Amino acid sequence: MILASWNVNSVRARISNILDYLKKSKIDILMMQEIKTEEKNFPFEDFKKAGYESYVFGQKSYNGVAFVSKKKIELIDTGFIKDEKKQSRIITADIVNKSVKIKFINIYVPNGNPINTDKYLYKQKWLDSFIQEIKKLLTKNKNIIIGGDFNIIPEKIDVYDYKKYENDALFKLEIRKKYQGLINLGFHDIYRYFNKDKSEYTFWDYMAGSWQKNSGLRIDHFLVSNNLLDKIKGININKKPRAKVKPSDHTPIELEII
Repeated sequence: MILASWNVNSVRARISNILDYLKKSKIDILMMQEIKTEEKNFPFEDFKKAGYESYVFGQKSYNGVAFVSKKKIELIDTGFIKDEKKQSRIITADIVNKSVKIKFINIYVPNGNPINTDKYLYKQKWLDSFIQEIKKLLTKNKNIIIGGDFNIIPEKIDVYDYKKYENDALFKLEIRKKYQGLINLGFHDIYRYFNKDKSEYTFWDYMAGSWQKNSGLRIDHFLVSNNLLDKIKGININKKPRAKVKPSDHTPIELEII
C-alpha cells in the first residue's frame, strides 16, 4: 500500500496536477492539506471518476484537510483536538491493512509566523493539544501514522540555510522541542529513519527562484509509531509535481507500507 501526503495549496486550483499525480504514482491513499475549500465545493466527482472516495474537512478559502482513497476507510473524525480558532486542520481515520488496524492522522499545523504574535501562541497551543491527545490515543491503539504539513523544520540539515530561520516559527527551538517530544512518545520521523544524513526538501517558496536554486525546507513529514516500523518498506519525496506548470509550493511525500 502506498500512502502519500501533499499540501496541495488549493485542491481546485491544482486538480489537474493532483489527478495526474495519482494516475502516474498509483497512490492508494492521499492525505491532502490546505485544500482551501468547503465540502460543498470539493471536487468529489473528479476523484470518484479516478477511482477514489473522498473524506473532507473543509474551510472556505483557507486550511482544510482531506483523504482520497481507493481503500476502505472507517471512523472518520474531524474532532480529534479542540481547536480554539475552529480551523479545519486535522482529520483522522482507521484503515485495516493485512489485518492490522492503523489510525491515520492527517494534519496541517499552524504556520505560527510572525513570532511574538497570537499566531505563534496559537501554534504552540495547537501542538500542545495535539500531543496530549496522541498520548491518550496511544493507550488505546499503538498502530499510528501521522502525516501532513507540520510547518516544522526538525534539524539544520532540513533547511537550505538554517541561519535565515533562527527566528522563524518553523525553526524556533521551542517548536522543534515539541516535535521531538511527539517523537519521544513512541514515533519515528520515518524519512530520517531511512535517510540518516541526506538533505532533501518538501517545500520551495514561489519567490526568489527558490525552486530553481533548491532553496527548500523539509516541513512535510510522516511519523510512524514503533509498532509499525517493520511494516514500512520505504519513503520517497517525489519532486516531479513541484516542477509542473502552476504547481503547489509543496511536493508529495510517499510512504510504502507492506
